[in-house]
Amino acid sequence: MKYEDFIKLGLSEEDAKKAAEASQEELKGFIPKARFDEVNNEKKKLEATVAERDEQLETLKNSTGDLEAMKQKISDLQADNKKKDEEHAAEIKQLKIDAAVSAAITAAKGKNEKAVKALLELDEVELLDDGSVKGLDDQIKKLLESDDTKFLFDTSTKKTTMKGAKPGEAGNEDPDNAVDITKMSYEELAAYLEENPDAEI
Repeated sequence: MKYEDFIKLGLSEEDAKKAAEASQEELKGFIPKARFDEVNNEKKKLEATVAERDEQLETLKNSTGDLEAMKQKISDLQADNKKKDEEHAAEIKQLKIDAAVSAAITAAKGKNEKAVKALLELDEVELLDDGSVKGLDDQIKKLLESDDTKFLFDTSTKKTTMKGAKPGEAGNEDPDNAVDITKMSYEELAAYLEENPDAEI
């Protein structure tokens, strides 16, 4: 209470002053009602906010299962995609190896690609940067040199021969008759010299 309030109660000025001072001293540990109401309302608001946050946390907690399921699904998809990428890379590598083997067998004049390929060790081959297969040439070379597999390759060297009368010949077998090369074309002369390497021109 204030000084004026004690005066109204009939106390003397001196007593009213003492009572007012004592009252103020006593009220130092207390807060005004307005401040109390303000703090009280703030407390209620904070409690409502905390309750709302708790509800949000509970919702997040409940959705964590879905989140984990989604994470697992993503992980499964990543693993599946990685596996597919590896399978695709393996397929591409095999296609390159098959192409390199086929080209090497053709270059070596293999008569039957399937038969030659069956004799090659292609399980753990290494594909080089230039598209060739490491060690493939050596394997084919061994097959070419081996008596029991060289028949799989065409190793004969064919000469181009002209059928019919030999160009430049006079029609008789008398060796004393010289061939008139002045009447031969270049192709005929080349063919004649191939047939008769000791011929004198």
